[in-house]
Amino acid sequence: MTEDDVGTSDTVDAVFREEWGRLLATLVGWLRDLDLAEEVAADAIAAAVRHWPTDGVPDHPTAWLLTTARRRAVDLLRRRKTYAAKLAILRVEADRVETERLVTTAAGTEQAARDTIGDDRLRLFFTCCHPALAPEARVALTLRYLAGLSTVEVARAFLVPETTMAQRLTRAKRKIREANIPYRVPGPSEIPDRLPAVLSVIYVVFTEAYAASQGPDLTRPDLADEAIRLARILHRLMPHDREVLGLLALLLLTHARHPARTDSDGNPVLLADQDRSRWDRHTVDEGVALLEQALPDRDPGPYLIQAAIAALHDQADSMETTDWPQIVALYNLLQRVAPSPVVSLNRAVAVGMADGPQAGLALLDDLADSPALERYHLFHSARAGLLKQLGRESEAAQAYRQALDLVGNEPERAFLRRQLADIEHHGHR
Repeated sequence: MTEDDVGTSDTVDAVFREEWGRLLATLVGWLRDLDLAEEVAADAIAAAVRHWPTDGVPDHPTAWLLTTARRRAVDLLRRRKTYAAKLAILRVEADRVETERLVTTAAGTEQAARDTIGDDRLRLFFTCCHPALAPEARVALTLRYLAGLSTVEVARAFLVPETTMAQRLTRAKRKIREANIPYRVPGPSEIPDRLPAVLSVIYVVFTEAYAASQGPDLTRPDLADEAIRLARILHRLMPHDREVLGLLALLLLTHARHPARTDSDGNPVLLADQDRSRWDRHTVDEGVALLEQALPDRDPGPYLIQAAIAALHDQADSMETTDWPQIVALYNLLQRVAPSPVVSLNRAVAVGMADGPQAGLALLDDLADSPALERYHLFHSARAGLLKQLGRESEAAQAYRQALDLVGNEPERAFLRRQLADIEHHGHR
């Protein structure tokens, strides 16, 4: 493979990562058929892989993909020759003018227009979060088809096996088809009921960006930027909604630490070892300012509570000066408001910092029967760290091995291997 081939491959990968959701959202809007939209979007990506290495990457890759996918859709519908297909052809052809406008937008000349209420992806986030679907199905469907996460990544977000998630997605698509759920923008009165699921989708997208479920890199900055962009749009639409404000603050306060989370080789750097001078203080200040707007709220929701926890981390000079008792108190509140296995895990780690490793380990051991945490590498990694602090090297080594069996991305895998090797070869130091 030549350097040009590598560059083209990287461009295809970048376009896929950054534009898949927007491409699919636009196609769903034309075709009103999720399966067909996914099929022609995949065909367009495959065509790019075939043609761009020899023909060169077009000036406007997304516009090229949209045009290719539309032509493929028209071709497929003509071949099927059903009455419904003919209607679809008429609809596609009737949308030609609109198509050209969207292509122009994709080419970048109307970039600003994306960042408004008219954002295709955000509107379809609301559409896919239809109340006729089960709450988890809404989030999973939106993550898979609009946020561009793979089935494996969505399964990781829900802490379920990949096969379980694949079946859940299939059932959700069948429900949409059988119930004839329309792909349309919800009216203003429908938005509040769908908002929690949309917030959840944006948060899970950011979580995947924070620590990729698989691949060569620890983080996915493209997804983080997209999640923050969508949260900003929601905040502009609903500036007084506390949880929208809390979500945006949480994302900013967490993302502010991104520059220090890896070393120059891309290896993870633990919070205790991070150079805090590299944290983005402008972003921290923006997140804190958003948080302070919502402080009068007497009944904070889960995103506001998590934003408060993130702010305590960001405002501390070191692990030693972090207000761990206050963080434990906030996790206690979060556990009452939005209990989950991951919240319990994080609370146990915070207790370990506030009251010592034995106290944290006791809480983790109480969670050992949770099927979700049993499949979560960070649960075993957290146990390993506390066991190591207590001098229980053989048990720590076993916990690191369990984490290694479950971890997805390469930097975290390499980190766990180093921790395990340190214990096996040198013991606790």
